[in-house]
Amino acid sequence: MKKTFVTLDEVREIVKTYPTPFHLYDEKGIRENAKRVYDAFSWNPGFREYFAVKATPNPFLLNILHEQGCGCDCSSMTELMLSEACGITGEEIMFSSNDTPVEEYRKAADLGAIINLDDISHIEIVEKELGSLPETMSCRFNPGGFYKLSNGIMDNPGDSKYGMTEEQIFEAFQIMKKKGVKHFGIHAFLVSNTVGNDYYPTLASTLFKLAVRLKNTCGVHISFINLSGGVGIPYTPDGVGADIAKIGAGVHEAYDRILVRNGMDDVRIFTEMGRFMMGPYGCLVTKAINEKHIYKEYIGVDACAANLMRPAMYGAYHHITVLGKENAKCDHKYDVTGSLCENNDKFAIDRFLPKIDLGDYLVIHDTGAHGFSMGYNYNGRLWSAELLKKEDGSVELIRRAQEPKDYFSTFDCFPIYNKLV
Repeated sequence: MKKTFVTLDEVREIVKTYPTPFHLYDEKGIRENAKRVYDAFSWNPGFREYFAVKATPNPFLLNILHEQGCGCDCSSMTELMLSEACGITGEEIMFSSNDTPVEEYRKAADLGAIINLDDISHIEIVEKELGSLPETMSCRFNPGGFYKLSNGIMDNPGDSKYGMTEEQIFEAFQIMKKKGVKHFGIHAFLVSNTVGNDYYPTLASTLFKLAVRLKNTCGVHISFINLSGGVGIPYTPDGVGADIAKIGAGVHEAYDRILVRNGMDDVRIFTEMGRFMMGPYGCLVTKAINEKHIYKEYIGVDACAANLMRPAMYGAYHHITVLGKENAKCDHKYDVTGSLCENNDKFAIDRFLPKIDLGDYLVIHDTGAHGFSMGYNYNGRLWSAELLKKEDGSVELIRRAQEPKDYFSTFDCFPIYNKLV
């Protein structure tokens, strides 16, 4: 059974100030998890986790992670601006993007970020925009085909729009070396949300061997290898999560076996996790406001897919706890729905839960990454507040709920604007 980090009594107190729905984050859990990650890779003196800003773009949370040693993985202008506002600049930013507007490369360079190129053609684009290439550059690698782990095929990089072929990355490194780049990095993201312990070590072996070939063939200094993200979390209550300590040890073994033996013991290891860093430490709190008895039993809540789109978009499972009924028998089968005019606006389908009464508070688990950040305004639904449960148990507002005036703010070029606001 999944446990919540907030109780019914705490929620009853919170809603006196901040009505549901809202996303709530657990500062204590975030800090403890970040420490586990750094402990797992402490064998590598240059290790850094670049938190994937897209997963949870909130400055309060970025500051917490920065205090724990994390940098930022950014993929857009606004993510770069958000990182800068938090005082996260220089090589604490990894800029990994695709189909990138030139002004975003300029912003990344102005901040001193490490630029990670998605395509060989971007070398010329960056050089033209900046006048010359930075001394440190990275390239994203795509091996093509299907990527296999010990438990079978995990994903299909050959069908992915990201990264360069091996032939292209060799050519890219040779071109960049001629143009003055002195320190090189390799980056790859091949599999999403793996909960086993062999993805990072397997990927590390692939990239470490590539690094040796690049060094020997191109005569370049490989400064870092970025394993990107892909380490997942168990969304179901019976799921077993990845063991970050075992993962770190597996990467360490590959590092010694491949890089150290080839005289490359100064290579820094980077990661760019979002889901693993934040997913379990956020939840969506919502209230049961309607029930419907037709061909199925429905419970309507005051949140909707605009607050959490993963179940509607991907059919993703998110566990639900009915606060105050954690030990009650789950003998009622419900579809738990939101209010959007779309039939896929369902947080759960045919889910067995305790009997839900109107006014009950439901916690939807594991929304700390790719939860609030994937929200939208369809049907004119407004974004919820984000709250932080601090280490001392107090609750802080870290993003206010959107109001109608926010929704209408971009209509200021139309005559009706004053009537709306």
